[in-house]
Amino acid sequence: MAQATTSSRAPAPTEKTFTKYTPDQASTYTQFRRNYHPSVYNFIITSHTTTGGQLDTVLDVGCGPGLATRTLATHFQHALGLDPSPGMIDTARTLGGTTLSGSPIQYTVSSAEALNSIPAASIDLLTVANAAHWFSSMPHFWARAAEVVRPNGTVALWTGSHFRALPDLPNAEKIQAVMEAHVDDENLEPYMEEGNRMVRGGYASLPLPWHCGVPAFDEKDFVRQQWPVTEPFYEGQAEGSGVDLKTAEKMMGTGSAITRWREANPELAGTEADPVCKLVADIGRLLREAGVKEGEERVNGGVEGVVLLVKRRGE
Repeated sequence: MAQATTSSRAPAPTEKTFTKYTPDQASTYTQFRRNYHPSVYNFIITSHTTTGGQLDTVLDVGCGPGLATRTLATHFQHALGLDPSPGMIDTARTLGGTTLSGSPIQYTVSSAEALNSIPAASIDLLTVANAAHWFSSMPHFWARAAEVVRPNGTVALWTGSHFRALPDLPNAEKIQAVMEAHVDDENLEPYMEEGNRMVRGGYASLPLPWHCGVPAFDEKDFVRQQWPVTEPFYEGQAEGSGVDLKTAEKMMGTGSAITRWREANPELAGTEADPVCKLVADIGRLLREAGVKEGEERVNGGVEGVVLLVKRRGE
């Protein structure tokens, strides 16, 4: 096994919301964040293997409580998860998970720029699920990825944009309008960061290795695959029944901007002044206006997802 390396070039993490999550917050995050739809994983694995990638070791960077890590691990002999948040890693270790070979997933506290304790040329597939927009330095990340990913290996990064009402949802147009107003809420705007805007733009502005002067990855092999809102990007999205308002409120409450708002306004969190509570109340009102009985309101929608695939040059 190659000796582990740790880059001295890596800057300290700058993301402060998820990084300081406690185990309790990480547990809530796990409970109300949905996993990605099997079609997302199948696309990544198939693309990786049909372009020369092997299925020995997967590294999930920014793994949080290990939601994607545990799913990916079932395809690989070895699996590693890294996250800068000790609270997230504690939760991931508690939840555990095993690989195709039955070995346990290894979880370690590390920034994406350092990739602590990862040996050179040891990773077949490096994944980043809904986290690359919080990295403090994409050039440092890509430089380290070039060191740890094997020739013909793959880096897969993906994210889902803001929730959108599906056309068959009662009062869909008005509900979509209040959702857009929520994202543009002047009270929430001060708590939006560049990472939030990068997600909303479908990673169009995310720096890629050829933007960062890292030649180990070839632009000609780059793949950008988009999921329209009508195709499921998350588990449960295709069932059509949606989620009840209480669950919707909990799910939206895990967002970073609302987390920052609630930390700055603890006396207003959970009240009618809370942006998420206000949004859910408006959605409930619009559903009832469309004839949905009180207590039976459910939100059915989807997201526009995007997966970026970057190949490590072969030897």
